[in-house]
Amino acid sequence: MQLGAALPAALAVLMGALAAWISGPEAHLQVLLPGVLVVLLCLVVYRRSLLIWLVISSWVFISVQQEWGHRLPPGLSGEDVTLEARVINVQTQGESSRVRLAVESCRSPEGLPSCSALRSVRVSAYGNQRYLVGERWRMTLRLRPPSGFSNPNTFDFQQWLWREGIHATGYVRQEPTPERLSGAAPTLRQRAMATLASQPLQERTRRWLAALTLGDSEQLTQDDWTLLNATGTTHLVVISGLHVGLVASFVLLLARFTARLITPTNWRLRAWPWWLAGVAAVGYAMLAGLAPPAMRAMIMTLLGLWVLSGRHAPGAWQAWWLALGIVLVVDPLALWRPGLWLSFIAVGWLIIIWQGRPRPQGLKGWCWALLRSQLLIAPLMAAAVLLAFGRVAPAAPLINLVAVPWVSSVMVPSALLGWVLSPLPGIGLFVWWCFEQALQVFHQLLVIAVQWAPLLQPPSILMFPLVGALLLMLLCWGLPNVPGWLRVSATLLLLSFPWWSADEQFNQGELRVIVYDVGQGQLIELRSANYRLLYDTGPRFRSGFMPLQTLWPPGQSFDHVIVSHADTDHAGGISALLKDHQVTQWWVPSGDLLPVASTECVQGQQWRRDGIDYQILWPPKGENVLSSNDRSCVLQISAGGQRLLITGDVGKDVERRILANVITPIGVLVAGHHGSNTSSGVQFVQVSRPRHVIFSAGKDNPFNHPVDAVVRRFRQQQSCLWSTAQDGALEFSLTATQPIQIIPMRKQQGVRKRC
Repeated sequence: MQLGAALPAALAVLMGALAAWISGPEAHLQVLLPGVLVVLLCLVVYRRSLLIWLVISSWVFISVQQEWGHRLPPGLSGEDVTLEARVINVQTQGESSRVRLAVESCRSPEGLPSCSALRSVRVSAYGNQRYLVGERWRMTLRLRPPSGFSNPNTFDFQQWLWREGIHATGYVRQEPTPERLSGAAPTLRQRAMATLASQPLQERTRRWLAALTLGDSEQLTQDDWTLLNATGTTHLVVISGLHVGLVASFVLLLARFTARLITPTNWRLRAWPWWLAGVAAVGYAMLAGLAPPAMRAMIMTLLGLWVLSGRHAPGAWQAWWLALGIVLVVDPLALWRPGLWLSFIAVGWLIIIWQGRPRPQGLKGWCWALLRSQLLIAPLMAAAVLLAFGRVAPAAPLINLVAVPWVSSVMVPSALLGWVLSPLPGIGLFVWWCFEQALQVFHQLLVIAVQWAPLLQPPSILMFPLVGALLLMLLCWGLPNVPGWLRVSATLLLLSFPWWSADEQFNQGELRVIVYDVGQGQLIELRSANYRLLYDTGPRFRSGFMPLQTLWPPGQSFDHVIVSHADTDHAGGISALLKDHQVTQWWVPSGDLLPVASTECVQGQQWRRDGIDYQILWPPKGENVLSSNDRSCVLQISAGGQRLLITGDVGKDVERRILANVITPIGVLVAGHHGSNTSSGVQFVQVSRPRHVIFSAGKDNPFNHPVDAVVRRFRQQQSCLWSTAQDGALEFSLTATQPIQIIPMRKQQGVRKRC
């Protein structure tokens, strides 16, 4: 396979996937589709040998288009459908389970769109019913199209659902009762999971063994992922080239040693050790469930073995392009997986820095080669992670210098050796006990690293300069014949960045506000030059998930946190704040029992920070007879002659009682009770006359917030209406010099000209 064939193969796949993406539900991108098709046809006319790659591109186009077609129709959102499906993954969390289902048939109610195209769903199941992988069930589900929260610099859950091929999410209805149609014949992987669950090991050890050896990374908890993300070591616990490569290398060394014993005169010419290593790589990837990272690692390992064998093998770059083409043909959705690009960029950079250099000799030479490779690849990975996620672990290069050899030479070998020796009573368990001790050392290293150098989230304005500095240093140290003074200058430039990006810059009297997208709940952040306040903490869902956990790296500091009232959709994230962040002072209404030492918020309280005035308008002191909603802390903020009003969940009667203290007109109003008809009364709306109104509500929420009557009242006042359900997080600033401009995270089709 020549480079002239491998390169067009990968490019054809990329073009096909791009054409399928821009012709999907994102209708405003369809204008680009003719241009992509013209480019493909021109390539074929210019070089007819590329016709086969046009066929490949068309196949990828069709595959991705089918993914769009399998999604749940919007008309079935929030409706009950009945389906027969096979369980392909189960993750148990307390009293609930998260179940992945392969749909065999689906029936929707009469008069509604068909769900027959549905192929894969991810649902939550509550109650005592337990599900096992491989079982077939008939059940009633309440589903919605794949969606997720949209907040600045956070994990894109909707994109993750897309690239995992999940076409709907929801939950299992308890009535009618789910019916098991057939049991499950346990697979080898299921038997391995059952064996692991029966071992007298710590719970954390079992989780990490499942992730490191069986590819079941969903066993890891939110705390595990938070620690790994904060230290830049996530790649070490996903079945990747590290794990598959170790298995293949061990088998290759053992097979070549055997070949040397059997045929000492021509053992180097034996091909079967290479074939055996390839079989081992395939077998291990299949045992790990052949998930996308394992499949990608398997393909790259097989081509790596081919290159190293030297038997009619392609060059390094030819193999790189060929591997990329094969991965995308087998799994077109891999194009949207950051892991794909991180893996191939890292391998490509290793090819660049080692191409033309002599092979290392001796143990010292190999140790130096590994150290140099790790040091040179760290800035590249940091830049890629920063572009993909908006955050970077500053200590990741140093941590990985220790963590990579520790995981690859101690933890993974002992974990795999434990499986090999598990049939021998006590011996396999002893090896896993050694793994447990190594895991404790590794875990403690990560904890210390996070305390020493927390995850860095630079301001958006410095994102691209920081990426540029990382890439400049990378090129200076990775490429040959670069002057020493330039290398030192690039390094000093990079080292100065954390000092520049420690804090965002605010003008005096400027208040920046973010109304976060947290579903059916509320969480608002207010920041000025020397002050940071949270109003509410967002919800806590039945599964235990709190959206607040995803918004910031651990270790944030807040001067004040005002919890409007004790309802779970407003106070659900308190435990996450207590665990991961520091709060100087809590404010809660009288009579609400919350697990914090707090100050009572009372009507008339005022304070001033950075030239910005804050005032509590409600509740009055001593009125404990009010309902929980009507005890909500109402906050009014004035900055530069502009005003923001947050009313919590107070009802119409309370709104009328606070009108005398409301300074009008209001620039931005966060509508009461998520847009419920119990709030936003006619008199309040007419007097307050808000320029912008924000509804903090969940998409397809069961309460239909915001209700039509409330929307009409605000429209009659010519207010600009925004909703976190449709627009995602909403960001704006209050200043004396600029009009209020609300910036939504989701860019909706069309233009809000008046707003």
